[in-house]
Amino acid sequence: MDKNQATGLILFAAVILIYSIFFASGPEIPEGETVAITQTEAIDPASSIASPDIAQAIENDSILSQSRIITYGVLAAMTMGTEEDVLLENDLIQVKISSKGANVKEVILKEYKSWDMNPLDLISEKSSQMNFMIDTKSGQINLNDLYFNSSIESTVDEEGVKTQTLTFSAATESGQLTHKFILKDGTYELKKTFEIDRYSGVFTGNSISFSWDYQIKAQESNLAESKRQSRLNYYTASGSFDNLGAGDDLEEETIEEPVKWISFSQRFFSAAIISDSTFQSVKITQSTPTDSTIVRNMSAAFNIPLVDGKAGFTFYFGPDKYKVLKKVTPGFEDNVDMGYFFVSWVNKYIIVNLFAFLEKFFSNYGVIIIIIVFLIKLALFPLTYKSYIGMAKMRVIKPEIDELKEKYGDDATKMQQEQMKLFSQLGVSPISGCLPLVLQMPFLFAMFFFFPNAIELRQESFLWASDLSTYDTFLKLPFTIPFYGSHVSLFTLLMTVSQIVYTHFNNQLTTATGPMKNLGYIMPVMFMFILNSYPAGLSFYYFVSNMVTFGQQALIKLFVDDAKIRAKVDESKVKNVNKKKSKFQQKLEDAMKAADSNRKK
Repeated sequence: MDKNQATGLILFAAVILIYSIFFASGPEIPEGETVAITQTEAIDPASSIASPDIAQAIENDSILSQSRIITYGVLAAMTMGTEEDVLLENDLIQVKISSKGANVKEVILKEYKSWDMNPLDLISEKSSQMNFMIDTKSGQINLNDLYFNSSIESTVDEEGVKTQTLTFSAATESGQLTHKFILKDGTYELKKTFEIDRYSGVFTGNSISFSWDYQIKAQESNLAESKRQSRLNYYTASGSFDNLGAGDDLEEETIEEPVKWISFSQRFFSAAIISDSTFQSVKITQSTPTDSTIVRNMSAAFNIPLVDGKAGFTFYFGPDKYKVLKKVTPGFEDNVDMGYFFVSWVNKYIIVNLFAFLEKFFSNYGVIIIIIVFLIKLALFPLTYKSYIGMAKMRVIKPEIDELKEKYGDDATKMQQEQMKLFSQLGVSPISGCLPLVLQMPFLFAMFFFFPNAIELRQESFLWASDLSTYDTFLKLPFTIPFYGSHVSLFTLLMTVSQIVYTHFNNQLTTATGPMKNLGYIMPVMFMFILNSYPAGLSFYYFVSNMVTFGQQALIKLFVDDAKIRAKVDESKVKNVNKKKSKFQQKLEDAMKAADSNRKK
């Protein structure tokens, strides 16, 4: 403000003061009446709600009563009070709830710590803002502006499970508003109900407009991985699961059909709201802030149905642990990404249960990973054995294949036809060595999804890795390598070396030549770049898996004699010398001849 503006304001104030002292005359106040009554009379009688509640509001606060009555009507008296925080907790979570608005202010997960070993506050007053808007005769109001009185009641059922019920209530002569929070021991679910008692004609809507703005704090040291794994998930009433993507740009979506639940899911934890019925008119948004302490900004807005003045829903504040989420509500376990449908069954029905079983006997998760590798490899050993025998058969008939190449090398169609005839006579299938490997692929890919989402590995150390849920830093680089990073993961290096050694050993057992032979050496190097910033537990699993596979094949080689395999092949050749072509083989040959004919034309 400059001098001229200041001088003008002073002169203006002086004129007002002089006028009020010498010229303005105040209204006469009849004996026995108060200023508060005069202010009440200033309100339009036709639009005001004549009730003892308004008189109480005026008596308590004569200065602001007029604006409050206009905004809140008979609820004006509830807008005055003192805010208090009430703690509601069980063995797993601690929830701080404010008496102003009966709103959740803070949630701490007792079993977990943040990456810097501080208490893990999943919800805080700064990171979360919930608003409950409701339509009244005076207009739309925010229930967060009302003050409530609190009381807690505890009960214990026959099984010894303690249940706490925190009640927030606010009443006037026209009715009562009640919020209830119910928390049982051994659960991350916080049940909430809202009830309107009486207030006839005051509330005009049939739903509560709810909005939740949430800033996901960085709970893990690897911010990039946290961003990649953070999603705003939702599940519709028709049983469809979906989410907003993981991009950095602002994303918005209006969901046309009713929604059962909405979850703000970060890498290992979720804050979610689950309807007793369904949420209507749902709009969700997500964006990535520049603040390095915040992973994502997420928000959701929707309507919660009011039935006979009652509404109910459940909060979930807890870990993304598959077996825990599965018990919450249908589809809620989808907050944990178990992979595409053709590999997810491995994680859901095998790996999750294996982990849960082994956790009862072992506390070291590096040991658990080793045991899981051995159990899976043992179960898949028959496939590994068949794969080895199939490759051995192809190896012993290599001289016959080479002869065909010399004879029909220039005619690809004839070459393929003669090869098929040779395979039929010798009783060899060219896919016998590959098919067992393909059947093992779901287990290989399943781990690519399981380990980055396995909260069991979070902050668990093994050997030099301080945390198996993130990469192990063996060496920090003074520069950043594109697609690799600025660190060296030793587990990833060991995995790469073991894969190259395994590929070299495997090439001695196959007839692969040229590009196909070299591809086996390129893939491990590519995966080294990809997995360098992935969890150490994943790289360690692949390393152990490679070593066990290498050992299995070395062991099989000791007991499998190529001379015996050759003898069996020759035996099949004699047996199948007059063997007729199968219908499939004949159709395949006809198709190849037709294709060759079209090519020549």
